[in-house]
Amino acid sequence: MSPTAEAVIELRDVRKSFGAQKVLDGLSFQVPRGRCLAIMGPSGTGKSVILRHVIGLLKADAGVVSVEGRDVARLSKHELSDLRKRMGFLFQEGALINWLTVGENVALPLRENTRLPDAEIRRKVQEKLELVHIPDAWDKLPAQISGGMKKRVGLARALITDPEIVLYDEPNAGLDPEISQSINDLLRELHERLRVTALLVEHRVRCIRTVADEVLFLEKGRVLVQLPPREFFASDHPRLVQFLGKDPD
Repeated sequence: MSPTAEAVIELRDVRKSFGAQKVLDGLSFQVPRGRCLAIMGPSGTGKSVILRHVIGLLKADAGVVSVEGRDVARLSKHELSDLRKRMGFLFQEGALINWLTVGENVALPLRENTRLPDAEIRRKVQEKLELVHIPDAWDKLPAQISGGMKKRVGLARALITDPEIVLYDEPNAGLDPEISQSINDLLRELHERLRVTALLVEHRVRCIRTVADEVLFLEKGRVLVQLPPREFFASDHPRLVQFLGKDPD
């Protein structure tokens, strides 16, 4: 896809090394508004490193990472903070605070970044808990809920500020196949309802098939293949065949 105004997230010739280890080596791609791009590739190829560049936790050695047309590396601390308020992030482990209830975990971004009254925060949190199908979870502690429910809580927290961009870092990590599919279906439902722009790092094929609009395969720090899921998983590209094997699920 050529550069257009609809590209919400764009990386142009991005390079990043950690010491002698070259992780990203001229990486370029775009995520159009309202679309979900999945990033797949071998372990250690820089998939999560990409997310950290987009959210401004890392700066590229060369190239440009832009969000909504703004070079993330050139933003001031205040501008970066404002940009992050427009993003949601779903961590691998949920990253819930153990001594806070589910409701207070979800409310945390609002308490830290807004001056909304308690009644309005509670209304917004309850709305998001209903959105992810756990309306009665407010008073539970993280130790009292399942792994799948923790993912839903993490997702509710990622959505609590009504972000325009959501970053998912292996949302199926640590879940059994049945729970994984319920999370996949939920992500797709939310994507269709909210029309957020999303970047998904995942290796499970079922998640990508369900959630993504396009799949990028990362190899040696560059895009090897980028296709819609149906074409991606039907591809006879030798590297994809080798990586996915005969039974990709």
